[in-house]
Amino acid sequence: MYSENSETYINHPTWGLLYRICMVDENQELFTTLYAQRLFFLVTSDAKGLKFQSIGRTEARMLLETRLRNLRRSGQSQEYDQLHSVFQRTFQ
Repeated sequence: MYSENSETYINHPTWGLLYRICMVDENQELFTTLYAQRLFFLVTSDAKGLKFQSIGRTEARMLLETRLRNLRRSGQSQEYDQLHSVFQRTFQ
């Protein structure tokens, strides 16, 4: 996994370079394929390493919407604005 500025990328063994959309939970992040942004992965990190779980577009959208709601409720407006922009580019 590596970061460039505020963007985070990870190399998937089959699908190549993935782009980090957002953190979902403490040890889980949502990633998508870098160019097409049609395949989504829930990436879990633990002591054993990284685990990739392929998820559908609808589930990815729901995870992102939940994250946006949580950011709005907690008053993290800068992170909300950045993530909302990613949401619009990815899903609309």
